[in-house]
Amino acid sequence: MTQRERMIKGLIYDPMDEELLKEQFPFQDMLWEFNQLKPSDIVKKEQYMKAVFAECGEKCYIELPFHANWGGSHVHFGSGVYANSNLTLVDDGHIYVGDKVMFGPNVTIATANHPIDPELRARGLQYNKDVRIGENAWLGAGVIVVPGVTIGKNVVIGAGSVVTKDIPDNVVAVGNPCRVLREVSERDRKYFYKNEPIDREELE
Repeated sequence: MTQRERMIKGLIYDPMDEELLKEQFPFQDMLWEFNQLKPSDIVKKEQYMKAVFAECGEKCYIELPFHANWGGSHVHFGSGVYANSNLTLVDDGHIYVGDKVMFGPNVTIATANHPIDPELRARGLQYNKDVRIGENAWLGAGVIVVPGVTIGKNVVIGAGSVVTKDIPDNVVAVGNPCRVLREVSERDRKYFYKNEPIDREELE
């Protein structure tokens, strides 16, 4: 079995394998060029995501800089995804992001992990487990998501949280490790911040 086949199967493999690096470096070079774009180069940003990402829907936007081990080539974006600056996608494995997901600044989504066994880790070996984020989720500033986690739809992850386990739909979750704080409720439809009401008529 080749190292690439081991990588795809989620087995322990050598990420410094020569054939893998030959495949990976062009994506990293393209990402370097992407990060030189101006904020107003919206069309060029879209062209990059459409060309490089495994999937990318319509009206997605990334504030630069953007970091990804494989340039985003293992990233699956739905439509209307927004990412603030310094989004880091450790996309050695696949990252699935639903429609209208929002990432605050300095969010990290990791799929790559290393064995706890010190001998294997000293050899630079790793394995990958995919991450899934449901539609309309919002990950606040500085959130970290570890390999293998699934986050449900309509979820809010509080700033600075470290998500180590699956999070169900329609909840607010915070902390390190991240835990469900409460469900999204009717009160959230009435107030946007503490006791400040949402002026829906004006918004319409």
